[in-house]
Amino acid sequence: MSVNSDKVKIIFGLKIRQLRLDKKLSLSEVAEKSKLSISYLNEIEKGKKYPKTEKIMALSEALEIDYDSLVSLKLSKQLEPIAELLNSNILTELPLEIFGVEPSDFIELMSEAPAKISAFISTIIEISRNYDMRVEQFYFSVLRSYQEMYDNYFDDLEQSAQQFRKLFEISATTSPNEKLLAEILENFYGYRIEEFSKEQYPELVTIRSVYNPATSKLLINKDLSTEQKTFTYGREIGYQFLQLKKRSNISSVIEVGSFEEVLNNFRASYFAGAILINKDILIDRLTYFFASPKWDENMLLSIMRLFNVTPEVFMHRLSNLMTSHFKINNLFFLRFNNQVDDDLFYLTKEMHLAKLHTPHGTALSEHYCRRWKALTILKDLEKIQKEEGYDAEEVLCKAQVSEYIDTGNHYLVICLAKPSPPNLKMNSSVTLGFAIDDNLKSMVKFLPDSSLIHRKVNETCERCGAMDCTDRMKPPYVLQKQQAREKIKESIAKLN
Repeated sequence: MSVNSDKVKIIFGLKIRQLRLDKKLSLSEVAEKSKLSISYLNEIEKGKKYPKTEKIMALSEALEIDYDSLVSLKLSKQLEPIAELLNSNILTELPLEIFGVEPSDFIELMSEAPAKISAFISTIIEISRNYDMRVEQFYFSVLRSYQEMYDNYFDDLEQSAQQFRKLFEISATTSPNEKLLAEILENFYGYRIEEFSKEQYPELVTIRSVYNPATSKLLINKDLSTEQKTFTYGREIGYQFLQLKKRSNISSVIEVGSFEEVLNNFRASYFAGAILINKDILIDRLTYFFASPKWDENMLLSIMRLFNVTPEVFMHRLSNLMTSHFKINNLFFLRFNNQVDDDLFYLTKEMHLAKLHTPHGTALSEHYCRRWKALTILKDLEKIQKEEGYDAEEVLCKAQVSEYIDTGNHYLVICLAKPSPPNLKMNSSVTLGFAIDDNLKSMVKFLPDSSLIHRKVNETCERCGAMDCTDRMKPPYVLQKQQAREKIKESIAKLN
């Protein structure tokens, strides 16, 4: 069903249903008054039929409303949020079918309980406004749900990546480099690649790449690392090889036109990771890594360096295969950015598989626990940079077993951190956290290793009761409010 073309039918049906309910009339009573069948009226109210003029006139008489008001697209104040939703492009842009939902199902739900759905939509809109949630944040939230639903493993993209490697005769043990992918873009897809400097385009200093479809020119930031350029070329190939037409032409998220752009960016990026890291090679190396009785950060870094990838691409690829091959899906992924000499840490990407895990984006204004390895590794990197210079392409690898004070949940946390060009003095950490359960214990043999650091952690300072914590940034305001509410409830209970 095309939501746009059927909007008039939906609005008309909602109005008929609301008028009927306001007048406390049953379907059979309206059918008798209008001389229309009950089944036909039911189809009208569900937005599946739009009656002819003479039947609309019969309905207007039966419901005691003038013809013009009945055919008007204006809904009552009670149903305005639904009208806002129908007039927006949300339903047309969100591919509901990837979640197993047909647009007609959603529309039928609205027609069954329009007042309740209207109230629910109003609530969602109000929450988004209170948290200053932009439309692209909504789209990325939907994308995360899509990834989580499929355990972040997509067999169609894996097969496409293997077809590409076969087409261009890339051996199983080879990770395509920057030069090879650039040549494929230029010679096979007609790209013109030009590097630009911050002197040429100072306003684009933080942008990695810009693509002009009219001229097939790809401008790429000269200050990117080799691995970042390689990934950028791989993603461009992904757009072309997968024939993804709707896309953003700028690497950074400045403005998102539609959910399809967000989804296609993800698909092209996944494809790039899959052609750069052949899953069979990574599975083989990871099997040895997890079988080791000792935690060895250098072994993991050596595995990563087999491929021409950034730590983020490597960790994303690791998450793909942990779920598909190793059957470990109780995990989370986090990416933090931190400016040198700044105590603020920005969670810029997160994904949770199996459930919402304890470490997550709790609140916009709270301070994440400074005992998280995802944060301490960034300060370790900053210390090295100050000693050795900021030009050093240092990559750190650290691990920790984190026990959450309030929940008792235990996680094996593995982190990688490195500079984040082209942003000057900006560092990033990427983290994979695995819930420690029997499944993980049976696979990861280095879990009992005494050299593996164990720390008690919490979500944010504002929610933590560990008053003796020397890393605390803020008092536990949120926790104190919760405790005060509990004491009030206890006192009331005693009165009863």
